[in-house]
Amino acid sequence: MPYPHTGPTGLGQIAQQAAQVLYQHRLISTRQLHQLITPHHTRTEYLRRQLHSLRKAGLAETVGRRVTGQVELLWWLTEKGASAVESVGLLPQRPYRMSPEAALGPLQEHTIATVDTGLAFVEWARRLGHECGPLDWSPETAHYYRDDARPGEELSLVPDAVLNYVHTDTKAKQRTLLTFFIEVDRTQMTIARLAQKLHAYAAYHDYTPPQPTGRGTKAGRRTTTTPAWRYRYPAFPRLLMILTGASDARLARRIGDLRSLAASDPALAHTGLRAGVTTLGQLEHRGPFAPIFIPVLGPAVPTDAWLRPVSLAA
Repeated sequence: MPYPHTGPTGLGQIAQQAAQVLYQHRLISTRQLHQLITPHHTRTEYLRRQLHSLRKAGLAETVGRRVTGQVELLWWLTEKGASAVESVGLLPQRPYRMSPEAALGPLQEHTIATVDTGLAFVEWARRLGHECGPLDWSPETAHYYRDDARPGEELSLVPDAVLNYVHTDTKAKQRTLLTFFIEVDRTQMTIARLAQKLHAYAAYHDYTPPQPTGRGTKAGRRTTTTPAWRYRYPAFPRLLMILTGASDARLARRIGDLRSLAASDPALAHTGLRAGVTTLGQLEHRGPFAPIFIPVLGPAVPTDAWLRPVSLAA
């Protein structure tokens, strides 16, 4: 049975794939698109031609970003381009629309750093024989909860990304779907605010929503034993905090400060939250399954993205 809608005609497969990736991740550089979509090509000319066909059709636009004295192009979909992707119905619809002002705004670098984080997982999945592709992470997905410390308020936890990764153990013939909450910190926020995000994740981990006990407006409500996250995930995602935007020495101090604040937060003392912190440089150069993550809570013994105790990871 044919699809009920068709995508924009006259575009090559790479251009259509690029449109989907742009829709999902909002703002991406040519370099990132090349690594995500056409890593088998040694040069970027073919991808660039496909991207320019998107722009010629009015589906995509660009802004310039200066990097080490050179200007690279950042791409995003126009309203026409976003509508074309939505008409195919292959991706969950996202209300967010990029604009020239937003593309040039203060969140530009954060968006690019988040894509670089997802890209690191994609590249290491290729090397290790695992599975993680350009569409396997979703930026800024809201998770609603309530916190006893702020009664009466409905709160929203919005990770920078939720990333899915299939880890394949060829010896054990076992495939495991891992889901990660990703937080990217470019040292733009205070360490206290970064630590407060841990509190939000712990509150979401423990939040059990009330359920109605009967019909009608006067029906009472009871608290179930099923936490809210179980309606979305088979296991609570591991939280990975990725630091960048400063020297290695400064990032190391920031990790130490984050651990100190987390250790002093009573709300985190007995949480089941598993959280680890590393740098983007470590993630890119050593990969998520090297011992690059420092647990945010407990002994500062490096582990990998599984965030298992060393005795279990060995």
